[in-house]
Amino acid sequence: PIRTENPEFLTTRSRFGKPPMRHTLGLSLLLLCGSSTATAQDGEIHKSQRILMLWHSPDGHPRSTHEYQAGMRVLARCLQSQRKLQVILVHANSPWPEGPELLDGADAVALFVSEGAKWMSEEPRRLAAFQRLAARGGGLAGLHWGIGTRQAKHINAYLSLLGGCHGGPDRKYTVVTARVQPATPGHPVLRGLTPFSIRDEFYYQLKFVKPAEKVKPIIQAEIEGRTETISWAWQRDDGGHSFGFSGLHYHKNWQLPEYRRLVIQAILWTSKIPVPEGGIDVDVPTELFKLE
Repeated sequence: PIRTENPEFLTTRSRFGKPPMRHTLGLSLLLLCGSSTATAQDGEIHKSQRILMLWHSPDGHPRSTHEYQAGMRVLARCLQSQRKLQVILVHANSPWPEGPELLDGADAVALFVSEGAKWMSEEPRRLAAFQRLAARGGGLAGLHWGIGTRQAKHINAYLSLLGGCHGGPDRKYTVVTARVQPATPGHPVLRGLTPFSIRDEFYYQLKFVKPAEKVKPIIQAEIEGRTETISWAWQRDDGGHSFGFSGLHYHKNWQLPEYRRLVIQAILWTSKIPVPEGGIDVDVPTELFKLE
């Protein structure tokens, strides 16, 4: 079910313009082949949603934290059964020259990267490609440091695409054992999700796009005596869906089914794939959580 090279992806013209070079331009790609861009049933073409799962190399945090690649592998395995979704894992360290072309061929993107708001804006062609993706109604999801920036100058561009950001000199974060509560009953991302307790590093007092009423809190936690939104969903004016979650500092937290369900269902929602009423089955082999 998982292979390291997919000829259909590497030679597509209609989605990416010119064909990417067969050595993949230094990309680290994995494709879950649950679906194809075209199937043959009575000659009808069925389009699947292509999502790029972008990850970075270790960023100096201790081992077992900020494990971007390993976390994306967990998500990819959970999404393997989704027949309408092509999941492509992409090593996206800067300078990532092939990035704009890949983004132009995607329907949705998930970011589990280092200082994502800065990374998105630091190269003009990259930011423009993300803006094109959003303008055509594409999905966007950011996880943990993928929603952040140390410098405030990167916040506004990120807010216009993801709806929320952890950034600037006044950003807040803490390690806490918190009781996490669903915050917007009936939202598709929350189907099958019940309250749970978890120890994690959460970013909080997040910044949100205006008007804030359009951004729906997905889960909240009690942090320093206040109810804080730590995950959100935003149905943008361009018709696209954006999602963010400030947790997932610790790799071991992927072992919690509620964490996997939250993120998997958010990815489906951003990709405009229906989430079942009872929620998604997120069972995976336990060995998947081991770090190489």
